[in-house]
Amino acid sequence: EHIEFRFAEMESLVSLLNVDMKHVGEPDSTAPYWIVEFASESDLKRLVSRSVSVRSCIELWAHAKDMGSLHQKLQNFPKHLMEPYFQPNLSFKIEVETFCRHITQKEKINKLESFSYLPVQGPVRLKDPNVCLQYIEYYGTRANDPPELPYDVFFGRWVASGLRQLIRKLSLKTRKFIGNTSMDPQLSLLMANQAKVKNGDLVLDPFVGSGSLLVAAAEFGGFVFGSDIDYLMLHARTRPSRIKQKERDADESIKANMKQYNLEHKYLDVLINDFASPFWRDCVEFDSIITDPPYGIREATERVGTSKENYTVSEKHLSTHIPAKIEYGISNIYNDLLTFSVKHLRLGGRLVCWFPVFREDYQESGLPSHPCLKLVANSEQVLTKITSRRLLTFEKIRHPSVTELHLNESQITDFREKYFVAREETRKERRMREARIRKENWMKAKQEGND
Repeated sequence: EHIEFRFAEMESLVSLLNVDMKHVGEPDSTAPYWIVEFASESDLKRLVSRSVSVRSCIELWAHAKDMGSLHQKLQNFPKHLMEPYFQPNLSFKIEVETFCRHITQKEKINKLESFSYLPVQGPVRLKDPNVCLQYIEYYGTRANDPPELPYDVFFGRWVASGLRQLIRKLSLKTRKFIGNTSMDPQLSLLMANQAKVKNGDLVLDPFVGSGSLLVAAAEFGGFVFGSDIDYLMLHARTRPSRIKQKERDADESIKANMKQYNLEHKYLDVLINDFASPFWRDCVEFDSIITDPPYGIREATERVGTSKENYTVSEKHLSTHIPAKIEYGISNIYNDLLTFSVKHLRLGGRLVCWFPVFREDYQESGLPSHPCLKLVANSEQVLTKITSRRLLTFEKIRHPSVTELHLNESQITDFREKYFVAREETRKERRMREARIRKENWMKAKQEGND
């Protein structure tokens, strides 16, 4: 799941926490296991305590291509490195894990008993033992056609688990306030990690919506700000996104989400604002900007304006005037976003944003860029057979002296128009089309019967 995002997240966290991590051999971009070296166990635990991609990690005592070789290596593992974990007062258990192949309980027991030569002295405890050992078999990634024998086998001591439980804690299913395009927790947390959000940082989402990215940034210690042009969304007056919910609760809001997760002290405010009309003072700087701009598909791309010439609002109507809105082109959104980031990010600060593409048209040269921003990560999330979006991470490398912006106008401008031409049918559209065809065939058969 989200395989492409693993390298970007780990590189960001290694840089943020200033730890040294070395790969043993060339890492496989598709394999679920990495073998790495750290200077200390404490460095490893610091890194894993922030990672959403890591499920768990073990101190590797033996690694081989088959079980016989693994046992041989494990028996030759230095005893003085094992002894601290095999004391009489330390309980233990051994877990058996298989990737992409199911084994029976009897097979598990047989594999466990094959490690009877280990110099264990303490009692077995299956729940919360002092020491957890793991035996892992890797059968590749083809779940429908696994091989008879594993490609790799591993054995070691469990050291730490990643932040996977945080994904469940922040689940949209139990969140107080969500919208149609609320970012799921896993991607939100990945974005916050790639933005290198740390305790005390000032973080902005200029297209905040229902505030999912603010929740993730606040979870990692950032003080969060948001803005959006959608008055109804920020005041929770849009139609409910949950199917069974007929109307929104009176207390739904981004602030309510923060309160739900005990993050209210990290919440600064959200402001109703047209991003095309900057209102921040020039001196304001953010440590990071994380956002998901609208693409004009599920959410409109709008800015304040009018197509009427010489249009003015009389002073009489000014206090009750609601500004008209016009199309805010995708190319203009990204142009403004990068220009804004160059102006309001601190040196070394990061912009993390999504960028929509047609997969067949994608070229890295077509991504938005700016001479003051360095593209440090670019990961793909496939949406359909023809479309995807790229998670772009930019780092501010120097203060602006040039205002030039590099954009592939055709790739950006054509996305929305081409999407509605090339997109696949939704299930609702397919059902309606099939019902229409059945009705036409029925009418045709009835007409032929009358004739």
